[in-house]
Amino acid sequence: MNKELLDTLLRELCMINGTSGREEKVREYILSKISDRCECTVTPSGCIIAEYKGQKRREKKLMISAHMDEVGLIVTDINEDGTLSVDCVGGVNADAVIGRCVTLENGMKGCVGSPAVHNLSEEERKKPAAFDSLYADFGTQDREDALKYISPGDNVYYENNYHVSPDGYIFSKAIDDRAGCAAMIAMIIENELSFDTTFTFVTAEEVGLRGARTAAYVADPEYAIVIETTTAADIPLSEGAARCCELGKGAVVSYMDRSTIYDREMFALSRKLAAENGIAWQTKTTIAGGNDSGVIHISRGGVRTCAISVPCRYLHTPSCAAKAEDYYAVYRLAVLMAENIGILG
Repeated sequence: MNKELLDTLLRELCMINGTSGREEKVREYILSKISDRCECTVTPSGCIIAEYKGQKRREKKLMISAHMDEVGLIVTDINEDGTLSVDCVGGVNADAVIGRCVTLENGMKGCVGSPAVHNLSEEERKKPAAFDSLYADFGTQDREDALKYISPGDNVYYENNYHVSPDGYIFSKAIDDRAGCAAMIAMIIENELSFDTTFTFVTAEEVGLRGARTAAYVADPEYAIVIETTTAADIPLSEGAARCCELGKGAVVSYMDRSTIYDREMFALSRKLAAENGIAWQTKTTIAGGNDSGVIHISRGGVRTCAISVPCRYLHTPSCAAKAEDYYAVYRLAVLMAENIGILG
């Protein structure tokens, strides 16, 4: 395992902007890293299907998948005062973006604003923020001025603030799911797998698992490993099962979430391999969330599927928090699962 490579890939991927439907720059980066090592196809939905050739052929086809898109905002209208009405792309909490720095595709920088507190009634102050009360401010004088630079349908991205603490905590936008993409690229570059494997880098997960649905249909695997990022709630005032999973406790291997009941034999194999190889692992203590497994496992006649995830605090915000050691654990366990999946028959 090349930690330096994994760190570099994650940092570079997180610094690229690519909300759902606008993954082209992420896709270009990935292709620049793997196209000389895999036979790559880009589907009409924008997914990369990369055929990796190992020294051996599998009896049953394995697909390893991660999604390229991140959450963000989109311009819905331009107001007379030059501010922009915005809505969310993916599951974004309006409270999480108020006052945050944002950027447009053209490089303009601004922030997300909300009604001034002194203009809110007492009842309004008690209610959570909603996107219909937010706006993006890029410093344009009026609607006519804004239209010189901005159009409805333009994407608004979180300003990048990638940072690693001395203790190995990673703070950045888009860790979900650039961590999965980075792990898959590293597997390919490092020639980690001895068997032929199909890698799919998919689009539009954050708006309904759309790219994975098409990629799984085209790839037609018997097995799938989804490498993801999942919500950790190990924060103050969160106790017991409500913590869901925790940073520093290793890879998260799920048995069930809101979109998938995972293959029990793959779940058991992941635990066995983790224990035998000294890899820290945990599972979720709540049935919550979902990922591309939801459509992959019911593709065609069905696909035996497992998910291995990096635990992450503050998911879908401009400053997600993950830990490098958990990311490395996910990588190691995913490689071992890919190499040993054949024992399931």
